[in-house]
Amino acid sequence: MKELSLNILDIAQNSVKAGADTVSILLDETPETLTIRIEDNGCGMKEDFLREVTDPFTTTRTTRKVGLGIPLFQLAAEQTEGSFSITSRHIDEHPEDHGTVTEAVFHKNHLDFTPLGDVVSTITVLIQGSPEIRWIYRHSTDRGEVALDTDELKEALGDVPLNHIEVINWITGYLKEQYEEIGYR
Repeated sequence: MKELSLNILDIAQNSVKAGADTVSILLDETPETLTIRIEDNGCGMKEDFLREVTDPFTTTRTTRKVGLGIPLFQLAAEQTEGSFSITSRHIDEHPEDHGTVTEAVFHKNHLDFTPLGDVVSTITVLIQGSPEIRWIYRHSTDRGEVALDTDELKEALGDVPLNHIEVINWITGYLKEQYEEIGYR
């Protein structure tokens, strides 16, 4: 993929399909590294599927026999001499504490580092497409932090849906403003 924000979109969509009602997208960035962690409380994966999930020919899709999202995310991290991990607890085995955590660490100074890209658009697309989910977004840098929690928005907005165009436009502006305040890119 041309930018890591598209990987984030793909992995977060997996969380939506897994029935999560809370998805956290956490970015921790230093001058040398970028860590992307996506956590959800979806149904999780059984051990046998989890062992194979980084194989591009392992997928839950019925429309095609290839699933490239997770393998491409793993490849993007490992090409920078970074790391990738995925852990999951299936709802059948862990009814009270289930979900998946995907984490990738990238070395930003490596020649093969893929840029983060338009993460603001990624977050707003996720919220617009699944407004019922609690989306927690945090991007910590050495300059400051950008954060959004849709539960706080829902409380302030009352009956106004998160996917209302004016709300989406506000979210976009709010995130961009935070990035500008910390002087990010």
